[in-house]
Parts: sequence; C-alpha cells; structure tokens
Amino acid sequence: MAGNSQRRGRRLTSKAGAPKGTGGKNKDSLAGRGRTLPADERPWHKGYSGTEKLPQRTAWKQDKERRAAAEEGRAPKIGQPGSKDTTWGRGGGRGVPVGRGAATGGRGGKPTGRSGPRVAPGRKSNPSKDTPELLVGRNPVLEALRANVPATALYTAQGIDMDDRVNEILRTAADRGIANLEISRAELDRMTGGVLHQGVGLQVPPFAYQPFEDMVAAALEQQAPLLVALDGVTDPRNLGAVIRSAAAFGAQGVFVPERRAAGITATAWRTSAGAAARVPVAQVTNLTRSLKACRDAGFMVVGLDADGDTDLYNLEAAVGPLVVVVGSEGRGLSRLVGETCDLTVSIPMISEVESLNASVAAAVALAEVARRRSVEL
Repeated sequence: MAGNSQRRGRRLTSKAGAPKGTGGKNKDSLAGRGRTLPADERPWHKGYSGTEKLPQRTAWKQDKERRAAAEEGRAPKIGQPGSKDTTWGRGGGRGVPVGRGAATGGRGGKPTGRSGPRVAPGRKSNPSKDTPELLVGRNPVLEALRANVPATALYTAQGIDMDDRVNEILRTAADRGIANLEISRAELDRMTGGVLHQGVGLQVPPFAYQPFEDMVAAALEQQAPLLVALDGVTDPRNLGAVIRSAAAFGAQGVFVPERRAAGITATAWRTSAGAAARVPVAQVTNLTRSLKACRDAGFMVVGLDADGDTDLYNLEAAVGPLVVVVGSEGRGLSRLVGETCDLTVSIPMISEVESLNASVAAAVALAEVARRRSVEL
C-alpha cells in the first residue's frame, strides 16, 4: 500500500545477507584445482614417467609390479621414469610453459617458483612423440615382420585362435629375438584403445629421423643427387609408399614438415616394405625454407602439379641435382611451396582422370628421372 511505502525506517535491502566464504581472502580457496593429472605425471603412481627424482615409494611400487608381471607372464604396467618432461622451468628457461597463468600463478604475473607437473589447469597435455607405437591386426603385424620393421615386443591375447598367420607371426618374432608377451584380451583392448586387434599387437620404437643438413650433404656426395620432399601429405600409407619408390629409383633421402603432415609410424613402416630402414628421412620445421636451402646448395627444385609448366617427359633438369616436391592428397602444392619451386611439372595423361594419388605421382616422376639418368649419365 502507498502508506506503507512512506513509513520511516523501512528496509531497503534484502533480509538475506551475502553468502560467506565467496569473497575477500577466502576467494582463492574456492577456485578449482584443475584437471586430474594422468598417471604418468603423478610422482606417487607406479605409472610415473616424469623427469623429476623418482620417490622411493614409487620405485618400490614399480619393482613390485615387475616381479608380479614376470610371475604371471605379462607386460608390467609401469611407467618409464625420465621419458616425459614434467618439470616447470625456472628462471625463464625452456621448461616454462607459455599460457595464461601457467608459470605466473595467475594474478599479478609473479612467478611462483614451483616445481612439479608441467600442466596448466584445464589444459590437455600433448602425447609424447617419443613413445612406442602399437601396430595391431594379423595382416599388418605379419607384413611388418616380413618387412623387418624394427620391433621391441609382440603382444598376443590369451586363448587366441591359431591360424597360419598367427603361427608365422610367432615364428618370425622368435627368429628375430622379439619378446612375445601373452596378455589378457581385456588388457590388449585397453592398450589399443578399443581398436580391432585380432589378438595380436606389435610394439615398434619411435623412428630416428636424419638431420636435414646431414641428409643434404650426403646426397651431394653422390654422382646423381636426388631428394624427395612431401608438402602436407597426411596419410602415412602414402608416405611409406613414397619412401619405397624413393629407395627403388635411387633417391638419397626424403624430407617432410614436422606439422600437419604424416610422420614415420608403424603404418608407414609397413607400407614402405622396410625401405624406411634404408632411405634417410628428415623432418623440417619450415618446408619452404628447407627448399630454399636446397636451391642454395645447387639443387633444382621441381614440383609436381597437374597444371605444371613443363611436361615430365621433357624435363631436361632430371640429370642434375634434383629435389622432387610432391603435394598433398587433396590440394596439391601449397602456394608458398609452389612459388619456391624452380619449375612445376605435370604428368601427361590420356584419360579424363584429374590427378593421380600422391604416392603414384611420385613413383611415376621418380621412374622417369631414373630412366633419363640411366640414358644420359
């Protein structure tokens, strides 16, 4: 009523007061603690793989797990201490992660000086590139063993159905001295992330890439220097096929970008039919800059392009030091890479097919280069 709104001493605010503990010095205590750290970043967990000093209790846990795994005939479920950088950088060193509040404690930008897991709250850590890979499936594992792909362990599921492929896998692994670890099917499911494995898995070590400068220098020592560069090829099967063609037609090396491109995985190993063990492969930070370095070293850089200026069969530069650049599966050569090439070359085709697969185009070009060199050199 109007009369009530005019009375003296009326309450102008709500009766309910501010909730306690939400402001002032207690505000920070209510903030979230970030995501739960994975096992390989917890110093107290047997799966810890960090670079900081291994706690005595964790070392005891890992040793206990090794003994139990040996008695049960399975792979131990432990980490690899020292294989994963889990430390904060000190004094602005390389270990300092860049990110919002990562090394500054958030407010005020003051360094915390703390040590421990190098993971910013709420951010996912990227998997290490130096971890072994598991190749699964009876045909892929068998083909990898036939191709002498380096392997460190063979995992087979308990009670696996034996057939000719499994028998050959077990026999070949034994001949090469590869440890055969029989584990439960549930454990193999966990290791493969639910991928169809058919009861077998082959663990292959990380690939050892060749330094780019060493590869270029070694190629220049040959009578007919030839290198292959891949621009954004993301399918490891195409990468493996290109490496196989490079080995077949006398190339001294293959180099690929570090980012947004396929690397040497177990699939690439298998597709290369073992050629990745004979042909040096390098990863470069900037493909355009690396191609310019090849030009400065005396190479002619030739890019494969459906709309190229020169016919492959008229490529007179094939007899000299040459870098053949193969574009990605979809878009071909990127703009900067195309502008860096001394020459763009097309493969003549008589049908209405627009283009060839990246690995097929590379094989055709390298075969023509090898033919020209065999005639004119």
